[in-house]
Amino acid sequence: MKFLIATEKPFAPAAVKQIREIIENAGHETVLLEKYTDKNELLHAVSTADAMIVRSDVVDKEVLDAAGNLKIVVRAGAGYDNVDLHAATANNICVMNTPGQNSNAVAELVFGMLLYLARCSFDGSTGSELKGKRLGLHAFGYIGKQVAKIANGFGMEVLAYSPSLALNPEKGKAFNVTAVQSPGELYEKSEIISLHMPANDQTRGSIDYDLLSKLPQKGIVINTARKEVVNEADMLRIMEERPGFKYATDIKPVNHDKMARKFGNRYLASAKKCGAQTSEANVNAGLAAAEQIVKFFADGDETFRVNPIK
Repeated sequence: MKFLIATEKPFAPAAVKQIREIIENAGHETVLLEKYTDKNELLHAVSTADAMIVRSDVVDKEVLDAAGNLKIVVRAGAGYDNVDLHAATANNICVMNTPGQNSNAVAELVFGMLLYLARCSFDGSTGSELKGKRLGLHAFGYIGKQVAKIANGFGMEVLAYSPSLALNPEKGKAFNVTAVQSPGELYEKSEIISLHMPANDQTRGSIDYDLLSKLPQKGIVINTARKEVVNEADMLRIMEERPGFKYATDIKPVNHDKMARKFGNRYLASAKKCGAQTSEANVNAGLAAAEQIVKFFADGDETFRVNPIK
């Protein structure tokens, strides 16, 4: 089988070496496409591939239709909104992600951003401590759980909302987390919110003025999830209305320049999405992707499948 590693933003060389070893030790062939600048390069490479590993690369209907032999795509990371799941199912292609592999990297970034905002971008002015603050986790998956562990170390009070946690609040106790029953309750009871939900039809634009206005005047929102979940116009409005409100995001908003100009050190956006950009996460996600594909071909293992079967 031919395994294509298609990464516009490549894995670290050490990760590529180990990924190739997993693939080739299982008797498969590796094809590497890195730092490509033309979609036609991807279309050509995928045309003869049996399996593909990607990162944030866009795998749309055109790519999937061009892949005559493709049987599986693995997104090395938790989010998979860069892959057209409907087109994959229509083409009988299994799509997987690698949940949990980037969790610690993203969770640590949350606190890097949070400390930056709480300490006024380290400009020498008086900031605030995290100890004793109420942190609300909007979604409670792999990353949310890791954020909770770190927050416990800071002495924060941690609350969380997710549909499954609301149904079974006992699941939060192992992480010293108090479950709440709705997003509205989470925002009313928190001083800081950390976003961890995927982007889908239910979540896009869901972080709106109604929710944001439930936070205190000096509320803080940290977004290491997806740009689309935040209603940017409403975020702009709440920050204009509340001089102490702060926002940090790992995904530049469309109105980034305006927000940077208006809000100074109350606003922070990373130069590019970097939640999973650590050498450790880079290796973890890549190796997990390779191992999942090998198992898929060896015994039909579809444990991490995210698209419906045709």
